[in-house]
Amino acid sequence: MKHGGDGLVFGGGGPDQSVTRAVVLPFRKSVEISVKSLKVRFFRNLITALSLALAVSFVTFVFVTTDTAQGLFESGKPALLDMLRHAGYDVSPGVTAVGGGPKERWIVALSLLVCAVGIVNAQLMAVTERFREIGTMKCLGALDQFILRLFLLEAAMQGVAGSFLGAIFGGLAAVLTGLIRYGSAAATHLSWSAAGLSVLEATGIGLALSLAGVLYPAIVAARMRPVEAMRVEE
Repeated sequence: MKHGGDGLVFGGGGPDQSVTRAVVLPFRKSVEISVKSLKVRFFRNLITALSLALAVSFVTFVFVTTDTAQGLFESGKPALLDMLRHAGYDVSPGVTAVGGGPKERWIVALSLLVCAVGIVNAQLMAVTERFREIGTMKCLGALDQFILRLFLLEAAMQGVAGSFLGAIFGGLAAVLTGLIRYGSAAATHLSWSAAGLSVLEATGIGLALSLAGVLYPAIVAARMRPVEAMRVEE
């Protein structure tokens, strides 16, 4: 095994032995490369992050709105129960929890599906734009797992930023809507711990969606042959 410069490790020796080549870089360096790539394609990545933020914002709005209704329901006050009944919630005797109906759940699922399709499309376009870059890295010895790691890191950064901003915005919008609809009782009876968990849950959903959306494009990029990538004209 022979070490080359710039973090390259070359293995193999004799003519009948296979020669392997791998880029050995610390995780911190991979993060730096991912951050630089995000900065270079800032506006494209911003659009992807904003689309994710909108989807997560809607999901958070639904979750926190349900938490608000649940808090009012648990108060047991007739006036608040009447407000919930007029808002479309089932507060009949025997019901222990309020929640969104099947239509609402389908809307949430469809919004996440549309967001996932948009992320996959954006990442596939990013792979096409980076054929030369990917080919150069693989010619220098980058293995498939290294390319895969870069794309996953970029998606994770986009996912965390977009999901967190979307969750905060959606949570605030849900609280304001509750105040307008139910008055100060919405904030008084809202379980803030439950609302916080809803924000975290929606953020996790957005991050998982971002990683799932980039998985296929990342595999395509990782499996690309260096010769084919370098042959593409810019």
